[in-house]
Amino acid sequence: MRHRKKVKKLNRTREHRKALLANLAAALFEHKRIKTTHAKAKAAQRFVERLITIAKKDTLHARRLVLARVRHKWVMHQLFHEIAPVYVDRNGGYTRVVRLGRRPGDGAEMSILELVGFEEAVQKKLKEKKEREEAKKEEKRRAEEEARREAEAAAEAESTSGGEEKK
Repeated sequence: MRHRKKVKKLNRTREHRKALLANLAAALFEHKRIKTTHAKAKAAQRFVERLITIAKKDTLHARRLVLARVRHKWVMHQLFHEIAPVYVDRNGGYTRVVRLGRRPGDGAEMSILELVGFEEAVQKKLKEKKEREEAKKEEKRRAEEEARREAEAAAEAESTSGGEEKK
C-alpha cells in the first residue's frame, strides 16, 4: 500500500531529486519565473511553497531549515529579504503553474512556474534585457558604419594620391 507516499519521484534517485528541486527553487527565487516540464513544475511548486512558508517566520531556525534545503546563501538571503515579506499576509498560493503545451523535441508537456505578485519584476527584467540587446545592436551598427566610412576615406585618399603620382 502507498499510504502517505506523496512524493513525485520524477524517475530520479532521492539525492538527484533533492538536488533538482533545490536548483529549481534557486532559479525560481532568482528569476521569479522558470520554464520547465509540467511534472517538475508541480513537484517544485510544493517544495517552493513550503520554503516560503518557513521563510515567513524569519527566525534563525527558519533560516537554517531553508539553507539546509536550498544550499545557497544568496538564495536564502533573497528569499528572506525580497520574497517572504511580500507574502506575510497571504496564506498559501505563492506560486502559479501555467501550461504551455508540448515541447517539439520529445513531446514533454511544458509549464511556467512563477511567483504570484512578481509579474512586474519579470516584465521589468524582460524590458531591460530587450533594451540592452537594442543598445548592443545600435553599437554594432555604429561600429560598422564607422568602419565603412574609414574604408571609403582610405580609398578616396589613395585614389587622389595615386593620381598625383601619375602626373
